[in-house]
This record gives sequence, structure tokens and C-alpha cells, in this order.
Amino acid sequence: MAEANRILVVEDDKKLSGFLTRVLTEEGYTVDLATTGTEALGKTQGSPYAAIVLDWMLPEADGLAVCKDVRARGDATPILMLTARGETSEKVLGLDSGVDDYMVKPFEVEELVARVRALVRRSQGTAKLRAADLEIDRVAHRASLGGTPLSLTSREYALLVYLVAHADAVVSRGDLLTHVWETSLDPGSNLIEVHVSRLREKLGEKSWMIETVRGAGYRLRTRPAAP
Repeated sequence: MAEANRILVVEDDKKLSGFLTRVLTEEGYTVDLATTGTEALGKTQGSPYAAIVLDWMLPEADGLAVCKDVRARGDATPILMLTARGETSEKVLGLDSGVDDYMVKPFEVEELVARVRALVRRSQGTAKLRAADLEIDRVAHRASLGGTPLSLTSREYALLVYLVAHADAVVSRGDLLTHVWETSLDPGSNLIEVHVSRLREKLGEKSWMIETVRGAGYRLRTRPAAP
């Protein structure tokens, strides 16, 4: 589980990163710092956070790339994007990439702290997903079945998160391609089928939970189909 007060700040400007670290520490948060997109990706893979404060313009990988990677892994950690880009189109691009909130530089420190607090509260309320015996901890980036951890690849995890979030509803191939593979183009291969098959294997006796709905897509069932 993520610590309720642990924040990752991703900012390459030394003066601003030092300021943000000091302000958030004074507010009672434990702050980790990353100064490049690559460093941020490494930290998000190894450490669960209550929230991420992420600059758009970063060396090696920009903030959008970091956000997309985090979301592709099924990580729902709230992200606050900081940027000098104030145009509406830029805000939409950031939000569409999975950003939860957006602040344009320069900003008022009181507002930033308030927004971080709001995101942390939100993360504590939506950190876990459950469907029957399946439980997903989206902050810790873990999935378990009946209390037993599941060993999943990042793509399998993202697929399971989407299915559990839409439990008992049919999701189409198009839905999965858009939200799990982040593409609207169907490669015309058995890509989805392969990953579904692997997930079923890892569910073992509960493989029935992932149902193929012919001609429509897939459904994660919370109880077996009636005989």
C-alpha cells in the first residue's frame, strides 16, 4: 500500500523542485524527488505514492510520456501536472493522457497544496477495486485472488484492472484496445485473445470469471453462469 502522505515530485528546475519539496514537507508529506522522466518512471515502478506532482517539460521523457506509461501499467495514482502551457488545447491533451488535475505556472502555493490534498483524499477512497474474490490495489499496483497475489505482466495487470472496473458488463475489443493498449487500430491479430488466455490460466479454477461474449467482446463475471 502507498503511504498516505508520500508524494513524488518530478521537476528538473532545481529552485522550483526545492521549493515544492520544502512546502509539501512542511504540510506533513514525505517527498521523493525525480529530475528526469526516466528517473520518474523508475520511481513509479518501484514505489507506490499517494500522489504525483509532475512537470510537463522534462529531460529524457516529458511529463505526458511519464503519465501515459503510468496509466498503461494500470497505476491510478493521482497526477497533478505543472506546466507553463496554458492553452485550452494543451490542457485537454494533458487530461486525455490521464492527468487528474492541471496547474499553470506561475501558481499560488496555497492552491497547489489544496489540490494535492484533494488528490490524496481521492486516492484513498478509490485505491482498491473488488469483484468477487478478485481485489486490485491500484496504488500498490497489485492484484490478488482470494487473498493470494497474482503474478501479472504490466499488460495483463492493465487488462485485469479494466475488466474488474467494468465487472459484469460486456467490454468490446475496441474498448480494450483504447484503454489497455492505447490505440484505436485493431491489429487484426489474436493479441487480445492471447492476453485473455494468459489471464485465465493465472486465475486457475476461477478462469470462468473471464467470459468470451461471442461477437461482442468480454465480460468479467462475479458469479458462475447458470447451468
